[in-house]
Order: sequence, then structure tokens, then C-alpha cells
Amino acid sequence: MKKNMGTADRVFRILVAIGIAILYLTDVISGTTAIIAMAIGVVFLLTSLVSFCPLYAPFGFRTCKRKA
Repeated sequence: MKKNMGTADRVFRILVAIGIAILYLTDVISGTTAIIAMAIGVVFLLTSLVSFCPLYAPFGFRTCKRKA
């Protein structure tokens, strides 16, 4: 599993995950919407921690710098 996410992409995903968690914890979102949003937040958090997005791989998309 090669890295395909750059720093900006990772930071953005972490901030989105934190934002979703805050919305959930403050009861702004609830029910099915909260479950779906939290699932997306968890995926964003995990992919940013490992610097790999499985949706980028089949398309050869990368947001990180290539090593020389």
C-alpha cells in the first residue's frame, strides 16, 4: 500500500472528521444522518492516518509529492 495522499488532503480529511464528530456530539445531526456522517468521518480519519485512499488507487490519482 503506497502513500497517495498529501499533507493538505490529510489535514482536510481530519478537520472534516472532527467537524462531523462535533456536530454529532452537540446533537446538530442525529438519526440516520448521524450514522452515515459518522461512518464517513471514520473513513476520512482512517484514510488520513495511513495516507492512503482506496478510491484514488484505481485511477492513479495522487495528492502527495512523488519521490525522486
